[in-house]
Amino acid sequence: MKFNQQHINEINLLLQFDLNSRDTGIKVHKTAEKKTIDAVQALYSKNLCTHPDGGYLTDEGIEAAQHADRILRILTSN
Repeated sequence: MKFNQQHINEINLLLQFDLNSRDTGIKVHKTAEKKTIDAVQALYSKNLCTHPDGGYLTDEGIEAAQHADRILRILTSN
């Protein structure tokens, strides 16, 4: 199994959340790109964020975002 474009869009959106603060969320406006709207709705349906347009990460969402951040750091290190 490998990442498809939808997975990548969801991972990129997870990386937009501030992992240093549980009190900082995001809002995906209805004027956002379709891929971003689809990604946030997918994260919501997987119980990774609190609202279908973003909100805050759930505990599982925080864990997923931390893993995404770690993967990105490993892949971009020299």
